[in-house]
Amino acid sequence: MPDENEPSKERKTLDDRAKMTELERIRHSCAHVMATAILRLWPDAQFAYGPPVENGFYYDLESSHRISPEDFPKIEEEMKKEIKANNVFEKMVVTREQALDDARKGRLGSLAEREVPSKFKLDLLNQIPEGEAISYFKNGDFIDLCAGPHVMRTGNIGAFRLTSVASAYYKGDEKNPQLQRIYGTAFKNKTALEEYFKMLEEAKRRDHRKIGAEMGLFAIDTEYVGPGLPLWLPKGTAIVEELEKLAKDTEFAAGYVRVKTPHIAREKMYLTSGHLPYYAESMFPPMVLMEEKDEAERERLFRERIQKTIAMEEKDERGEGTDKDDVEVLSHRISSTLREGELGERYYLKAMNCPHHHRIFAAEPKSYRDLPLRLAEYGTCYRYEQSGELFGLMRVRSLNMNDAHIYCTEGQFADEFKAVNDMYLKYFKIFGLAQYQMRFSTHSKEGLGKKYVNEPELWLKTEDMVRKVLIESGINYVEVANEAAFYGPKIDVQVWSAIGREFTIATNQVDFAVPAKFGLTYRDRDNTDKTPLCIHRAPLGTHERFIGFLIEHYAGNFPLWLAPEQVRVLTIGEEEPLVNYAKAIVTELRANMVRVDADFSSNKINGKIQEAEQAKVHTMLVIGGRDMEGGNVSVRLHGKGNVGAKPKGEVIADIVASIKERRA
Repeated sequence: MPDENEPSKERKTLDDRAKMTELERIRHSCAHVMATAILRLWPDAQFAYGPPVENGFYYDLESSHRISPEDFPKIEEEMKKEIKANNVFEKMVVTREQALDDARKGRLGSLAEREVPSKFKLDLLNQIPEGEAISYFKNGDFIDLCAGPHVMRTGNIGAFRLTSVASAYYKGDEKNPQLQRIYGTAFKNKTALEEYFKMLEEAKRRDHRKIGAEMGLFAIDTEYVGPGLPLWLPKGTAIVEELEKLAKDTEFAAGYVRVKTPHIAREKMYLTSGHLPYYAESMFPPMVLMEEKDEAERERLFRERIQKTIAMEEKDERGEGTDKDDVEVLSHRISSTLREGELGERYYLKAMNCPHHHRIFAAEPKSYRDLPLRLAEYGTCYRYEQSGELFGLMRVRSLNMNDAHIYCTEGQFADEFKAVNDMYLKYFKIFGLAQYQMRFSTHSKEGLGKKYVNEPELWLKTEDMVRKVLIESGINYVEVANEAAFYGPKIDVQVWSAIGREFTIATNQVDFAVPAKFGLTYRDRDNTDKTPLCIHRAPLGTHERFIGFLIEHYAGNFPLWLAPEQVRVLTIGEEEPLVNYAKAIVTELRANMVRVDADFSSNKINGKIQEAEQAKVHTMLVIGGRDMEGGNVSVRLHGKGNVGAKPKGEVIADIVASIKERRA
């Protein structure tokens, strides 16, 4: 699974740390208590990072003892002693000189001074900017370099449990030492802790990789196709197409127009957008292609090489010998001239759709009457995720995105942004997502010109516009500083599955910078050219991540409209009249675009039902002689059992209506 717990490459400010929630403070404090316990057991341990993370906490350490899960009970026992002692978490502000002195004496991240320095703490001290306060936190004998915050006392830590151990490079850099990472989690009380672990057990049962394989939805062929490149099997493709149909129907009603773009583009495209060089690590390496204009030059060089080779051979035949320097000079000249990329044009696999859509906007002159222009595409993108970060459908290298870009005037922005949010809410209702939150990410002044486009006034203006729409719409949101996209503020949409697991499924971004880089303009009412605002939105995210989420959310028990196999017709017997009656029902269902299969075999009906249940077929139509005589079918629903015999016409009409209406 990708490790969202890796320390951020950006150091958190003191203001960021002060915003820790009560639960984050409990977990942060528990990391210190765990370090205290480990030092009592293995005094040579050297500690690096110990932050709270999404589902708990961890501490990275170096020790001569290789900690394993078998060690957890004794570590936890020592932790309980420290919690029972109810030691105060005492904050001490010190000078840089004192901190360096204590680190050299081995006093930081330890119970006492040691003969060896606290090497990781020394390094971390050097990262603290000049002028920023340096502080320790002390509980009992343990002193750590830490900005906090913490709970008041160790006794304020609720229920906890150590969960796993892993390896991690210091600062996430493989050039640095590999450390041991001990994970744990903590909650306010034992009940919350137990509920969390029940949820984890249920999540294992609902694992999209497990259910996806059992239902035959997708495959990842690492040998021939490659890691992170999922293949959609027929049943998985049925879900993909239903989601696309939902998006297309919804977007058509909202005034979107559909476009199609190629999967590659010239390097110039991404240099202009700003994705290169800043996004290069997430893009596949470039392809170097020879353009037509280069072919003549390539041929000339090839002929030159042949002529030089012939001349050298003739020189040999005359007994004059070949000058070694001549060969080396020629070889160097040809190889350097033909070196990859020197004559060719660099192309990249598409990592995002927006630059292509910007060029579609630019393809024809625009006036204010053409705005808002809403360009939509289920575009395939390719991102080079590190192999260790790949995880089933949730983290892949090939992704199909429910993408669209809305080009609008400043006056149209509020209505367009609200309409996008309303679309999200509609989808939440369709999929039964009762709990959601929109994470509104803004810029920071310190990042201007580095991490963010250097337009301070536009940042403040567009952030205020987004904030105003969210408030007026009554949207549940939280605001987070210093996490915006490089070209504007963004919203990450977080939802909770049926078992309470949190997922980020989509994003919504405001772009006030990149359209200008591409020279995008429209002719306004006053006959002047102006640059449009652009809203990037993807309410259904990518097929891969969203379907991975839905598999867990439904545990594979999809609603009828989304089920890979919607109906299976099962006969009690194989008599010809009975089979013909059943076949007619199958034909009528297929005529209405229902995904229906049938089992007319002589197998016992209980076995047929069991197979259909295991395959998670939504609706089973069981047909016996009595059903045929009365023009009926007996209906069974997956996981609910028999719901009774009904007239076949009524059943078919209800199935078709349920699919059309996308009933839950």
